[in-house]
Amino acid sequence: MKRKMIKNILLTICLAAVLMSSGTVFGADVTTAIDVNSAYVWRGITFNDGVVVQPSVDVASGNFGLNVWGNLDVDDYDNSLDSGEFSEIDLTLTYAIEAGPVGLTAGYIEYLFPTTEVGGAEGTREIFLDASIEPADGISTGITGYYDFDEVEDYYLNAYLGYGMSLDSGLGIDLGASVGYAGDDAAPGGESGFQEYTLTMGLSYAINDMISVSGTLGYTDAIDDDVLPEQDVDVFGGAGIAFAF
Repeated sequence: MKRKMIKNILLTICLAAVLMSSGTVFGADVTTAIDVNSAYVWRGITFNDGVVVQPSVDVASGNFGLNVWGNLDVDDYDNSLDSGEFSEIDLTLTYAIEAGPVGLTAGYIEYLFPTTEVGGAEGTREIFLDASIEPADGISTGITGYYDFDEVEDYYLNAYLGYGMSLDSGLGIDLGASVGYAGDDAAPGGESGFQEYTLTMGLSYAINDMISVSGTLGYTDAIDDDVLPEQDVDVFGGAGIAFAF
């Protein structure tokens, strides 16, 4: 088990090294990060109620961005997952512009669910559009619309409000609140409606210009059981480290 986990982490590091080299050649900004979280919760849905490791690589150049993100399961979630294996890898391509006071980001997400000894799932694809504004210093609010045009063929909306503050000491504080609304086929319960709400608090500290550490704590819950049945995880949190190049 440990050998498999080490192998997967090494593969992620190799991928990060390739993307960093590309970023150096083309003048892109590259950030790599590794987060260790108490659970994997997505849109209020519990994918793993145990410890997960989630590495990521972000490459940004001009208005374009590329993100590679993975979920490695340390716990097996009642033997439904393989511990020490990646159960999901996401590839996200974005393009962002400013339209007056409104920030617009369009994107494409490729969801990959590797087949393991326990099993796998069909991958799927989403497109999305995010519109946000900053009504006051440190405050941002907006809405993101997602449409899965492959396996699900339905939509999910997420409205959010956030506040961020950076101190001269290098400490950053972030607070967030969001609510999700899902279409019939996108909702785990099979009925459209408000799916979940999520509250988050995060702290980050910049060690230097390249390295930062962070911690998060969150709470999520279903709004309508017909849209999202009660889940195993409400409270979750984690810590991470990021390297900017």
